[in-house]
Amino acid sequence: MADLDITSDRGVVVPAGVLTQDAVGLIEDPSVDVVVELIGGTGVAKDFILRALAAGKPVVTANKALLAKHGEEIFSAAERSSADVYYEASVGGGIPCIKAMREGLVGNRIREIVGILNGTCNYILTRMEREGADFDAVLAAAQAAGYAEADPSLDVDGIDTAHKATILASLAYGEWFGMEPLHIEGIRRVSLQDIHYASELGYRIKLLAVIKERDGGVQMRVQPTLIPISSLLGHVGGVFNAVWVRGDTVGGTMYYGRGAGRDATASAVVADIVDVSLNLKFGSHRRVAAFRAHQGYDRVVPMSDVRTRYYIRLQALDQPGVMALVSGILGRHGISIAGSD
Repeated sequence: MADLDITSDRGVVVPAGVLTQDAVGLIEDPSVDVVVELIGGTGVAKDFILRALAAGKPVVTANKALLAKHGEEIFSAAERSSADVYYEASVGGGIPCIKAMREGLVGNRIREIVGILNGTCNYILTRMEREGADFDAVLAAAQAAGYAEADPSLDVDGIDTAHKATILASLAYGEWFGMEPLHIEGIRRVSLQDIHYASELGYRIKLLAVIKERDGGVQMRVQPTLIPISSLLGHVGGVFNAVWVRGDTVGGTMYYGRGAGRDATASAVVADIVDVSLNLKFGSHRRVAAFRAHQGYDRVVPMSDVRTRYYIRLQALDQPGVMALVSGILGRHGISIAGSD
């Protein structure tokens, strides 16, 4: 194993010489059959993966940011070398949603994917609802508990969810979309008032990745969204993740579990290593391609063309004519208002 730090106690005793700081030497070692990248980031991790693939060695990675930004280059390199790339841990932690889409749902045309893909945001929104605490207080508690980083931007601003969303969308529709087309909103502006009013209407607020086949293209967005309290996704609380996938043949399926943490990630990584090892043992390289371009959609529908329902909270004077004025403004823009008892 290669690491910059080979002196810290990891709770496991390994033979002398197993730990090294020479990652390149390890990758090029002919006795090493599989390269597992758990560094993170999009710099040296990319170099190591491309070096391994060029040597014809299969790669297992949990690096969602790298795949989201450079997936096309990585999978092209794997295609040229006939090497495997497995990346279950990159989306949903220990939830086997990648394997389900690559293998279990291969007989379906994917119509829709909706996912709670960030445990930190789900934890914050769950505690805000249950405890009546505001965003800043719950974020501080999440950081103290180790659920949120000192700089929580990747999580609470929706970037982490977007990384995972573009991976799922690309798997479903056969085009490597990258990050550029995604509409991304985080949860910083979700207030206790929003959560309270949503509850009164029978909804919960969740940060969702929404991917849909629509209008001859693909809709891709990350947004705080109202979902019915009684729905399956509405019951997903705390640090848990869930991915709901609707295929044209199977209908709706859902994958639920811990979306982050060392144990959940390790579960997915070990499962990938087993798959890769079986491929090597039986000479079945690329038995299941990491990513296969197929007849799908190469157009992402601009957010300005997406038609959907929105929740709008307004502060207005309690006097005659105010609602009529608001309704008139919305009407001029072709926006109707749904009522609720």
